[in-house]
Amino acid sequence: MANFGFTPGGADDSDGSEEPVDFAAMMAQMQQQIQQQFSMLGINGPGFNGSDEALPKNIVRDVSKKFTSSQSSAPVGESDVAQIQQAFSIAETWLNEAVLFPQIPQSGNAVLARTDWIDATLSGWQSAVEPLATGLSAAIGELLDQASIGEDESGAHPDGENPAMAIPVGMISMLLKSFIGSLIATQLGQAIGGLAGKVTGAHDVGLPLLDPVYPALVPQNIREWSTDLDIALDEVQIFHALREASVARLFSNNPWLVSYIRTAITDYGKGINIDMEAIQEQAQRALDENGGFDPTNPESLNIALNSGIFTPQETPAQKAALTKLETVLALIDGWCEEVVALAAGNRLPNLNALQETLRRRRATSAPAQQLFSSLLGLQVSPRLTREATAFWSQVRELKDIAARDQIWSGILPTADDLLTPESFLKSLEIPDDLSGLI
Repeated sequence: MANFGFTPGGADDSDGSEEPVDFAAMMAQMQQQIQQQFSMLGINGPGFNGSDEALPKNIVRDVSKKFTSSQSSAPVGESDVAQIQQAFSIAETWLNEAVLFPQIPQSGNAVLARTDWIDATLSGWQSAVEPLATGLSAAIGELLDQASIGEDESGAHPDGENPAMAIPVGMISMLLKSFIGSLIATQLGQAIGGLAGKVTGAHDVGLPLLDPVYPALVPQNIREWSTDLDIALDEVQIFHALREASVARLFSNNPWLVSYIRTAITDYGKGINIDMEAIQEQAQRALDENGGFDPTNPESLNIALNSGIFTPQETPAQKAALTKLETVLALIDGWCEEVVALAAGNRLPNLNALQETLRRRRATSAPAQQLFSSLLGLQVSPRLTREATAFWSQVRELKDIAARDQIWSGILPTADDLLTPESFLKSLEIPDDLSGLI
């Protein structure tokens, strides 16, 4: 893979002597050049200021805000506040009849502009994605540790180069970790900035992003979501309020679910292992297809990110973590759809049309799918979500609302269980006679 413009000195600079290299000056030069290239993207580049952040929060914030500003973020008006508050009031009343979990206190702003949404969810994104940056940094450190073992006891480099011209492994590791952290932060910032122009609420992506949890909607995006729909705006707002409030109740009343989702992402991050040979082959293919990698061209960096040239190969453990994550996201989305349908009943005349619009848009441009596809290569199948919706509905019909919602406090169903809800329920039953288990 091409380096990022750093040249520690060419042949013409040498007079044949073997004076030690000024490592501090070399690192300063590398830092300056990388920062210049990141500034071309309109962001602050990675620094060496002693910060131990695997995922620089300032870069995530700066990039996401710049993306949102380019799309325009309309301020929240008094009419927005009144309409959304009324929608939530109706939604919460209806949900009391359709959900076991009680309404939660409104501990934050329920009506958000796009930039407000970024500010409110930034810490949640940081907690969710940081394990990926940590895992990649650890993998880079391990790779460099292995490379350093190649030096013999005299300090000679395995390929015969002058050890005085070699940059210490610790410095290289620090540079690469800072650089990779900035790359992931940039990618996450781009994703968040893009999502800010689409999400209808704080929990639209199906992730626990607020602590403490509370429901919140983005009226500007709801208005745009309803464009070309021959449906009254107040009905659309109630529909999204039902979705937002139901997921907020789910997360607030099942705090272990927050840990469950983050653990799946952490497990994926811990499993990151860099196969340099595979990465180099993948990188070369991507660069050949896109005309090479020019470190002075910001678009070239985007091509590199989008081509996945910094993405390591997945291990079986990582694939298992992704399956776990995909299933729980589908369960959340499916449960929400079932709950909204039950709560609304025949009180929303266009409920079916609204649900179908949501399904269609999620199949092509779902916020969570876009984010996890770019960061993890995860594709949340629309089919799996449909199966999860049917699962929750059948459980309620076989049992009741309480039995449906109590599943969240126990062992969650697998993707296979979704097809056989009756068998899953039987597997949860405790037999009267336990003697056969001894």
